[in-house]
Amino acid sequence: MDLLSIVERIGEQPTAALFGLITGMVFGIAAQRSQFCLRAATVEFARGHMNDRVAVWLLTFSTAVVWVQGAQLLGLMRAEDARIMAVPGSWSGAIIGGTLFGIGMVLAKGCSGRLLVLAATGNLRSVVSGLIFAVVAQMSLHGVLAGWRDKLAAMWITDGGRNMDLLAFFHLPDWAGLAFGIATAALALELSRRNRIGFSRLVFASGVGFSVALGWVLTFGLSQIAFDPVQIESATFTGPSANTLMFFLEPNPILEFDVGLVPGVFLGSFLASSLAGEFKFQGFEGSSPMRRAMIGAALMGFGGMLAGGCAIGNGVTGGSVFAGTAWVALFFMWVGAMATDILIDQPGLRRLAA
Repeated sequence: MDLLSIVERIGEQPTAALFGLITGMVFGIAAQRSQFCLRAATVEFARGHMNDRVAVWLLTFSTAVVWVQGAQLLGLMRAEDARIMAVPGSWSGAIIGGTLFGIGMVLAKGCSGRLLVLAATGNLRSVVSGLIFAVVAQMSLHGVLAGWRDKLAAMWITDGGRNMDLLAFFHLPDWAGLAFGIATAALALELSRRNRIGFSRLVFASGVGFSVALGWVLTFGLSQIAFDPVQIESATFTGPSANTLMFFLEPNPILEFDVGLVPGVFLGSFLASSLAGEFKFQGFEGSSPMRRAMIGAALMGFGGMLAGGCAIGNGVTGGSVFAGTAWVALFFMWVGAMATDILIDQPGLRRLAA
């Protein structure tokens, strides 16, 4: 059955939601099995190590670039039509929001995507943090925090009414993005070899990157045949978490890619953890960790919405199409996360060791 037949059978909006579900399931399975986590990678790096978490994150990022740039060269998608590229970006939002998100993901012990994956494995701490993240994200989009978000984002925006395409800005050829991805993947594989990462984990880490390309290709294909405008997008969790929350609260909800993505990640991670015998319920170990996680989730909710995306939305999805503000946001997520670990977590560890 081809794409047009699917649309004719179930409609455009349900098809978009189905594509979100498929993308989310691939992401959830791959992320759960590979233990992909930007927070863990930044903490590892802040402590002077280049071990398995850094290697897995770098492999995921690089393979996303390879898959997405390869798909673009084959005509399966156009980065300039992507939602993140077609609207103005905010440099100030990327800097401030990225920093806040980085701080929050260390406090919450996981970025928004990682919290969703962990929640599906029975981690009740992640369920609470994820709900707070979604609520604050919605408040930052349409609620009481929206005014602050708008003011901070408007301080410094990209020129020309669009986001910056880094490849075009530096006048690089069409194949430059793919070449960069291959070179970065080679570095990731060398780190993986040094850390003796198993083959299956490498496959699943690259599977996370593949899920990002899958989302881009599916939504682009739908946009080419749909009667109504379709957002060309892929995996991200700030906006989708808020939209999924409202889908279950509004009287007349609308099906879209976002609404399928979040349940898809949850279902994929649940299936992967259950089949591996890793599903088990976990809770908070005291009031202090709970307060820390709640504060971190709130910072991620506001920071992610201000930055235009989470650690996945900016750090992998936006980065794979070389959106300027996505790369800036990713950089400041690393800065915020590393600073938080150095200033808050590492002193505590040294006191315990003394």
